Amino acid sequence: MAKEIKTIGILTSGGDAQGMNAAIRAAARAAMNKGVTVKGIMQGYSGLLRDEIVDLGAVSVGNIIHHGGTVLYTARCPEFIDPDPEKAAAAIKQAADNAKAHGIDGLVVIGGDGSWKGAQKLSKHGINVVGIPGTIDRDIACSDYTIGFDSAVNIALEAVIRLRDTSGSHYRCSVLEVMGRHCGEIALWAGLCGGADAILIPEHPESANIESILQVIRENRSRGKKHNIIVVSEGIPKLLGLTSQQIAETIEKETGIETRATILGHVQRGGIPTAVDIKHATMMGVYAVDLLLAGKNNRVVAYRDEKYVDFDIDEALAMKRRPSFDIEEVNHRVSTYG
Repeated sequence: MAKEIKTIGILTSGGDAQGMNAAIRAAARAAMNKGVTVKGIMQGYSGLLRDEIVDLGAVSVGNIIHHGGTVLYTARCPEFIDPDPEKAAAAIKQAADNAKAHGIDGLVVIGGDGSWKGAQKLSKHGINVVGIPGTIDRDIACSDYTIGFDSAVNIALEAVIRLRDTSGSHYRCSVLEVMGRHCGEIALWAGLCGGADAILIPEHPESANIESILQVIRENRSRGKKHNIIVVSEGIPKLLGLTSQQIAETIEKETGIETRATILGHVQRGGIPTAVDIKHATMMGVYAVDLLLAGKNNRVVAYRDEKYVDFDIDEALAMKRRPSFDIEEVNHRVSTYG
């Protein structure tokens, strides 16, 4: 029979994402309503390692549902991935011991796959763990959705719309760099919904070349288009060996069209989460607690085929992500005469 869960801990790890606070609130209150004590772990695994653990109550997680960022803060934990295996193992054991000292027998980890790997390691030290996908990149293979993605996409989309207005007024070309070092989902969605001429993503490096961009711009200009929007995922400059600013300079030099580069950066992470993010975060937070109370361990929550499901962490981390290339194809077909 599974051990009764009396105290759970909640932490956020890796990059912050809109909706994390909604997930914290949902998990905390769902547990409290079952008579479970809730602890907040500050600054992710680093805080767990330093024993920065506080009590959470219904009031302390009140009025955070619409706030961006994370009230528990977040940080990287290099000790967990120390190149010296013995040092890494010692850090993980110390973190687990700190959790146990506070009576934590269930842990909700909100973050990306790197955060889940940390949870996976803690589970081997007797801590029941459940992961929630919190990352703006939508780069978790087992889940069709990750908390923060919709908010980040809408911020990027607003930037595309604003750039379209000013580019159209000046007959300019705009190069917009959005976040996504290894994953191009934000670029794909914002580019499609913003009517971009071209979308460059790291998963499709063969299309990420200057000549293809120049060809699209020239063809659309020959059809009478007065402005151009090129959406570039953050990982593309490294693939091309050119910064976004240099991409813009090359476009201007080769076409004679005035071109400006805009790097959106971390503004995509902040601000009020959308209703979509709040809804998914809330549902996933409650689901995670239900799993722990049911005696489940080493699990992750996912949203798949319009249902909330769960997977074994080992299975989830082994899955291969499939980028939304259909979106790229659709955008290519509809942007030609944009």
